Amino acid sequence: MKFSENWLRELVEIKAGRAELAHALTMAGLEVEELTPLGDGLAGVVVAEIVAAGKHPEADRLQVCKVDAGQGEPLQIVCGAPNARVGIKVPLAMVGATLPGGIAIKAAKLRGVESSGMLCSAKELGIDTDASGLLELPLDAPVGQPLADYLGLPDASFELKLTPNRPDCLGLVGLAHDVAALFGSAVKMPVQAAVPVTGDARRGIRLEAGKDAPRYLGRIVEGIDPSARTPLWLAERLRRAGLRPISAVVDVTHYVMLELGQPMHAFDNDTLEGDIVVRHARPGETLKLLDGNEAKLDEGFVLIADERKALAVAGVMGGFDSRVTDATGNIFLESAHFAPAAIMGRARKLGLHTDASHRFERGVDPELPRRALERATELLLTIAGGKAGPVLVAENLADLPTPTAVTLRRARLKRVLGVDVADAEVARIFTALGMQVATTSEGWQVTAPSSRFDIEREEDLIEEVARIFGYDNIPTATPAGALTLTIEPEARINELALREQLAARGYYEAVNLSFVAADLLADWGFNERLVPLANPLSADLAVMRPSLLPALIEALRHNRARQQERVRLFEVARVFAAGDPPVEVPSLAIVASGQARAEQWGEASRPLDFHDLKGDLDALIAWGGEPQRWSVHADELPGWLHPGRGARVVRDGETVGYLGALHPQLARALDLAADVHVLELALDPLLARRLPQAQAVSRFPVVRRDIAIDLPEAVSWSQIEQVVRGTLGARLKELRLFDRYSGKGVEAGRKSLAMGLILQDASRTLTDDDADRCVREAIAALEQTCKAKLRG
Repeated sequence: MKFSENWLRELVEIKAGRAELAHALTMAGLEVEELTPLGDGLAGVVVAEIVAAGKHPEADRLQVCKVDAGQGEPLQIVCGAPNARVGIKVPLAMVGATLPGGIAIKAAKLRGVESSGMLCSAKELGIDTDASGLLELPLDAPVGQPLADYLGLPDASFELKLTPNRPDCLGLVGLAHDVAALFGSAVKMPVQAAVPVTGDARRGIRLEAGKDAPRYLGRIVEGIDPSARTPLWLAERLRRAGLRPISAVVDVTHYVMLELGQPMHAFDNDTLEGDIVVRHARPGETLKLLDGNEAKLDEGFVLIADERKALAVAGVMGGFDSRVTDATGNIFLESAHFAPAAIMGRARKLGLHTDASHRFERGVDPELPRRALERATELLLTIAGGKAGPVLVAENLADLPTPTAVTLRRARLKRVLGVDVADAEVARIFTALGMQVATTSEGWQVTAPSSRFDIEREEDLIEEVARIFGYDNIPTATPAGALTLTIEPEARINELALREQLAARGYYEAVNLSFVAADLLADWGFNERLVPLANPLSADLAVMRPSLLPALIEALRHNRARQQERVRLFEVARVFAAGDPPVEVPSLAIVASGQARAEQWGEASRPLDFHDLKGDLDALIAWGGEPQRWSVHADELPGWLHPGRGARVVRDGETVGYLGALHPQLARALDLAADVHVLELALDPLLARRLPQAQAVSRFPVVRRDIAIDLPEAVSWSQIEQVVRGTLGARLKELRLFDRYSGKGVEAGRKSLAMGLILQDASRTLTDDDADRCVREAIAALEQTCKAKLRG
């Protein structure tokens, strides 16, 4: 938000200098991002008129001008500006003047021709960045008048960095209320009177966009002068606010937007057909915009249209075909209120960012449209003439926001701020900010104006008092109070400890955004239960992540592209699934590629494989103290896992994650090598830990029995382990797999596994008969459930 300091001072009395004003605004939460002085040091610069001009005898690009500076005899000035011509009025720096850039003006000879002064561009005067030619002044500018007096200089251009919750300060009048509260003055903006209706032209308005566009006002102004020039005072205010003057009609709409904060638009009325219709865009509908680009629209856009065609993207930009041109004599002025949610992200979706969208997506006062329409009409009639038709109104009152009263307790205000603020000062602050205040026994009942969307609760009112009263006036005190230490639950592993454990195993922690691109998710096959963002930062960040892996793999790709061959990353964060509200699940993801071990001399190098990652998973599972509750299975794998090198991780019969190599097709699509392995788990089951229970060490010895069984290749070790543990129960202390064989002597499609059964009883010493019986029971269960048989 840029504005002229002089303009602001016209709206509100400010009993402070420029530096103090800038400091006060920043401390009140309206950060002054840039402050540019304008027109300092223009002594000796006057308004002049070029009365004659001829070609320089020694230079093709120079002209010898005779300039009337109000001193009787014309001055001879050599000038190289391309727009220097007879009849224009321009700034003249007299001999002896010093321009803001430090240029001292002296009488000189240019290519042998005397020159007594310098004709100036806006950039040379330090009032604009335009250096394309001389600054052309209106033809009625008085010759000889000091330029600073004529242009209302010196001045300054303030640029504020406003937070999204303060859209009311995107207009000078809204900002003036804050300044009035800060400096104990009042806003001087007069009440806007209705413009007399002198024409009868009208056009119907239909609202068909529901709550997205609940209020739309319009007015036809006929017979304006297309050649009318924007007055100097208005053009200068626009220029100092960062807007280039264009034409009288466009400049008036821009001026009202800057003054009141209400974006407006003007259509060439002769291009409109039938009623104005405010509706949603139809699928596949297009519109050529003012900038010449064609916008492809969908049903999420609100359009301003007539009976036959689209005219403008509501709250963003007008259409090319209905624009006001130099030949336009009849215009249709619009002023509307659109719901912020209906405008959010629409400009960004079209690759645009406009002054209108910047305001509408943050929220514009729903009561402003009529006032803005009357103000724009008043200015336009003064500048370009014409006849104003009646104000045409269409509105759905039930869909318009209504201010509600908020209670502020005196005791709460003191407790939060830590300082007594006088009741009279509190009331003054709220009144100066345009709020309605009623005193109660415990404090105040405050109703914010319709422009203050950010006032919703008591804390918002406390913030208003704090920033206007002044943060410097609030004493700094160390907070006091009894601190209660939280007790770490023994049944849960600390999340920080998990991170430390993974770091100790050679993984680096990554932190990615919670948003990912929809196209990337489609590559992975994530198409269901997605949570799209209503107002994404960009198209590449449009969906909440349903998995940590896509973004983590992108981080791995980024590192691989920078010559990092061995990459091991993990992330602990939340993933999201559609629901009401959306479901958030804490998760852990690991990605790894390259060599299994860092480069060293004590072991032969080999690529990382499935079993390396499975070993890391086993270490994490063992940490919880209940590895028997976990198992891995090779069925029901997601499409992004390698079907022969992947596994489903199960805890207590419920799938909690997956691990393995990426599917080759996905790896190729992502331009990855085939050695990338991944793991993703729900975090809560992994962090669950068995409560420690002290028990005596058994006095009885363990007994070991080794068996070798022949069974189908498809039977996994996890199935075997579950069967044996379920059969022997507490007598089985440990089950060790120490050999696997397939080949000669074993049928095709089958394998031989050798395992050791570590047996122990808590109450007695197991005999050989007890151990043999355990072996028989285990073999019988394996024969029945796993089609196994004992090898001789």
